[in-house]
Amino acid sequence: MTRLITRRAAAGLIAGAALAPVAPARAGRIIDLKGGGFQPINIAIAPFVGDEAARTITSVTQNNFKRSVFLHPVDANVGGGGSPDQPDLDAYKTVNAQFVLTGRSQRAGDGRLKTEFRLFDVTTGEQVAGQQYVTEASNMRRVAHLLSDAVFTRVTGEKGFFDTRIVFVDESGPKDKRRKRLAMMDQDGANVRYLTRGDELVVTPRFSPSSLDVTYMAFNDDGDPKVLLMNIENSQREVVGNFPGMTFSPRFSPDGQKIIMSLSQGSSTNLYTMDLRSRTTTRLTDTSAIDTAPSYSPDGARICFESDRGGSQQIYVMGAHGGEAKRISFSGGRYSTPVWSPKGDYIAFTKQNGGNFAIGVMKTDGSGERILTEGFHNEGPTWAPNGLFLMFFRESGGSGGPKIHMVDVFGRSETLVPTPNYASDPAWGPLQD
Repeated sequence: MTRLITRRAAAGLIAGAALAPVAPARAGRIIDLKGGGFQPINIAIAPFVGDEAARTITSVTQNNFKRSVFLHPVDANVGGGGSPDQPDLDAYKTVNAQFVLTGRSQRAGDGRLKTEFRLFDVTTGEQVAGQQYVTEASNMRRVAHLLSDAVFTRVTGEKGFFDTRIVFVDESGPKDKRRKRLAMMDQDGANVRYLTRGDELVVTPRFSPSSLDVTYMAFNDDGDPKVLLMNIENSQREVVGNFPGMTFSPRFSPDGQKIIMSLSQGSSTNLYTMDLRSRTTTRLTDTSAIDTAPSYSPDGARICFESDRGGSQQIYVMGAHGGEAKRISFSGGRYSTPVWSPKGDYIAFTKQNGGNFAIGVMKTDGSGERILTEGFHNEGPTWAPNGLFLMFFRESGGSGGPKIHMVDVFGRSETLVPTPNYASDPAWGPLQD
């Protein structure tokens, strides 16, 4: 089986072909992600054979697994000889490795980088996964993310999330005069690229389902808000609309054909959709309250949003075409920034109770609320495309600024995502084409 993976921003292409032999997949899931007795899978990553690219791929893969929560890298410097094709699996039993990842990466005659990996089950001694990639050398980090995804999926039964990008707001300068630029990076904080110059205020960027476009809000010197659509590969952008009053929180529909947002007129703020082909708008709510931060369910049938129609900020769910809205948050405090999981099983939110801001999840009927992390000021959750991780931004108070953090959906581990400057409003893109 051969698959073709392209990235329009990269030079060349990446071709992936399965490396035989591969043992039949085990029946059922290898790891119980939700179980109370959860233990991550121990995996040894043998240093890839080759030159600098091999070392980079080994390092990036190691870092991916460290941050993955569900895979635990163990000491790989125990190999008793062997080769990437046939490692000495008995030697890895001394460090309780359950899987061993081996590979090689080297330049081919045409200058392109040829990389391959093999995943071995230590218990059975069988190769259970393998893949080969040929690409330009500049894509070596992406190769590491692709093979990390393949291993993650083989071991957990869940889609990977490493070959993804984050769009966010880069913040620099003094607190009272921040320069805010739209920026993009890989999910591990590498390959930062600036999409705007910083001559206008930008907020709430959101990826389209295709991973090629983002929508965001921009305010010029006179404060007029604009909803913009930008192609992140060629930086071309267009104004979706100039609306009377204030506009907030534009977000794509799952099919990428509409944008849903809130428009403020007078003392009320209501929800609207805009068809990107015809540019026609449709009003979804008609109240004297503030309805904002809408997010579609992955099937496009429903939306969740925040509203103070009951006297305080709470989360509501209604049909995607409007109609009766049902409140689902009842555990005390104020709720905001709800975002539907890509799996459709949870809604993430920001919760303010007393002086704390928490990031949490609840089932779509409001049951099973679970707080994942809390502190001085946490806000703006965004889902990984596999529904297992969230990013958000946190301010610690004082003269500092916000930084982006990642937490898994079970609240087992939280990590800081490195950025060049302060950073806010992260939006996680889909797996790349």
